[in-house]
Amino acid sequence: MDFIIGHYNYWIAIFLMMIGFYTVISRGNLVKKIIGLNIFQVSVFLLYISMSTVKGGAAPIITAGVKLYSNPLPHVLILTAIVVGVATTALGLALVVRIKEAYGTIEEDEIHQQDHSL
Repeated sequence: MDFIIGHYNYWIAIFLMMIGFYTVISRGNLVKKIIGLNIFQVSVFLLYISMSTVKGGAAPIITAGVKLYSNPLPHVLILTAIVVGVATTALGLALVVRIKEAYGTIEEDEIHQQDHSL
């Protein structure tokens, strides 16, 4: 039981990952798919930050008496991934707007029906 409680952040990350994955594969609405991708992305961020945390680690500034330092690289990479995620979301939503203008719907099944009827 201590294993489950002691690693609750990993369980939350896995739970969010499965929610995001389920949303992407089960929904036909393109906006809901983008939201599912964002939930999945946040779970990956949480997992990566959880794995990079050093218990008792200090900021990587050399001072007297500090022996254990945390590596700032994973946190910097996550900041970069957040920026990329925001840009990807903006692009996805812009594409959804263009699809809505072209097809009159954002439902995946209706878009496929219109493509195959041509």
